[in-house]
Amino acid sequence: MDRTQVESSNVESVGYHLASSTLEIEFIGGVVYQYFDVPQSIYDGLLSAESPGGFVHQQIRGVFRYART
Repeated sequence: MDRTQVESSNVESVGYHLASSTLEIEFIGGVVYQYFDVPQSIYDGLLSAESPGGFVHQQIRGVFRYART
C-alpha cells in the first residue's frame, strides 16, 4: 500500500486502501499498523489533522480492529 508522509512527532506516513477500507499507519521508528473497516472520512480527517498523532489517539486507536504488520 502506498503511504503519504505526514508532519507529526509520532506518525511517519499513512495510507488507505479504499476497496478493503484498510488504513495503514507507519509510526516513527518503523512500526506499521493496519486498521480495518475504517471509513474514508477518517482517513481524510487524518490527512488534514493539525496533529495526526492526536487524531490517531482520539479517533482511531481503540475504535477499529487492527494488526501490527
